[in-house]
Amino acid sequence: MIQTDILIIGAGPVGLFTVFEAGLLKLKCHLVDSLGQPGGQLNEIYPKKPIYDIPGYPSILAGDLTENLLKQIEPFKPGFTLGERAEKLEKTDDNKFKLTTSRGTIIYAPVVAIAGGLGCFEPRKPPIENIDFYEDKGVDYVIKDPEKYRGKKVLVAGGGDSALDWSIILADIADEVALVHRRTSFRGALDSVEKVMDLAQKGKINLITNAQAVGLNGDSVLKEIVIEEEGKENYNYQVDHFIPLFGLAPKLGPIADWGLEIEDNAIKVNTLDYSTNIPGIYAIGDINTYPGKLKLILCGFHEGTLMIQSAFKHIYPDQKLSFKYTTVAGVNGFE
Repeated sequence: MIQTDILIIGAGPVGLFTVFEAGLLKLKCHLVDSLGQPGGQLNEIYPKKPIYDIPGYPSILAGDLTENLLKQIEPFKPGFTLGERAEKLEKTDDNKFKLTTSRGTIIYAPVVAIAGGLGCFEPRKPPIENIDFYEDKGVDYVIKDPEKYRGKKVLVAGGGDSALDWSIILADIADEVALVHRRTSFRGALDSVEKVMDLAQKGKINLITNAQAVGLNGDSVLKEIVIEEEGKENYNYQVDHFIPLFGLAPKLGPIADWGLEIEDNAIKVNTLDYSTNIPGIYAIGDINTYPGKLKLILCGFHEGTLMIQSAFKHIYPDQKLSFKYTTVAGVNGFE
């Protein structure tokens, strides 16, 4: 049995930074995550992908951001329960919450902060009949290490930010990169679209629009992709790897049964402090929703900061909270 001040469900970047903000107020945190290591999607899906919108870092690899966040919270000694899913949440007689994980670990806390990102998620697969056979045999839905594709022939499918960004990155790594998209317009950031167009003009990316992958060929591993392109007969495209990047299908999992107010598969919150309809339970990061919501790590950091101020008042209603800057000697946990 574990007891803590704040139980954080989700050890992604927002959950990790929340430990720092809680530590400034002398609040102890324990984090639970179904993944086997901290970092959430940063480590699990794209550890080698650069991130460009973290203040103070023109560019930082996702995995490096996780390492920095872990170093930042080291002085506050948070607890971790990893590789276990948050299953059952109950209110106790002494006004605390009791969480039971998928492996029977029990954690008590007066405050719960849900920072579960997209929740439980799985990749959206293209409707290709035999795609399951080629998974891990040439078909990848996420890119963990781009070095895997060095010197290889790669075809990326999709029209969003991930497809564009990875096509740009792989253009300097793979022997050959193609990007196939069903339309001529893209959903991703304009800057990324312009970079892809420029690389296509230079011959570094083979851009195939108004087209889609409709079949896969190869005896034991992937060898060819069948392309259906507008105005042409279907043709075979030789590849070593096929990377369809159509996003993730998020699912809240057991969290959906905790009595929280849900809208569009996300938890509704009050933007005053990111509290939910259940007092003592907060939701921060990509898992919450409110008017004007932006799913950015930067915004999640802001939400966690304000949430902690409210959590302190919830835990200690009779104590006066005195906010101090982290530059004030003695309040940063390092002295």
